[in-house]
Amino acid sequence: MIGRLIGILLEKNPPQILLDVQGVGYEVSVPMSTFYNLPALHEKVVLHTQFVVREDAQLLYGFLTHDERVAFRQLLKISGVGPKMALSVLSGLSLNDLAIAVVNKDAGRLTKIPGVGKKTAERLLLELQGKFVVSGVSVVQGAPVTSTDSDIINALLALGYNEKEADWAAKQLSKDSNVSDGIRQALKYLSKA
Repeated sequence: MIGRLIGILLEKNPPQILLDVQGVGYEVSVPMSTFYNLPALHEKVVLHTQFVVREDAQLLYGFLTHDERVAFRQLLKISGVGPKMALSVLSGLSLNDLAIAVVNKDAGRLTKIPGVGKKTAERLLLELQGKFVVSGVSVVQGAPVTSTDSDIINALLALGYNEKEADWAAKQLSKDSNVSDGIRQALKYLSKA
């Protein structure tokens, strides 16, 4: 019902934020991965959202990236996983770390997330098999990963940027960039951020 919000960030109270969208204040729960990458207060922000209706509440969840929202939706399809647990999983692991855990069937990595026990971790691994692609970048299946993107991300990592910064910069680039131009452009984006 509500797929995207563009507004001014008014409050940050983890895991909730308050977003002013043309005079209407939306309370949005966000994973910590999104929370840490939010702009300063009173800055403009764009969130991909998921509206969840329960018997006792109507809740709005927000994500800075489309891939995070897709992963959230995949988690909600799993029996026994509700929005709160899905948010915990996305707060406890980056998309790339989650994808690696699923591919390697690493239940131990998932059980480190608060609220995820051994049985839940095993169910997550089973249900998420084949849903993620791992290629050095956080990607949910269906979004193409090119070797150029991977090379650019690896170069940024080698220059000392962290994985989130490198992923973000690579996503800003046009798909027809070559590696050297892509690295230069990514460095420009990162210097402005």
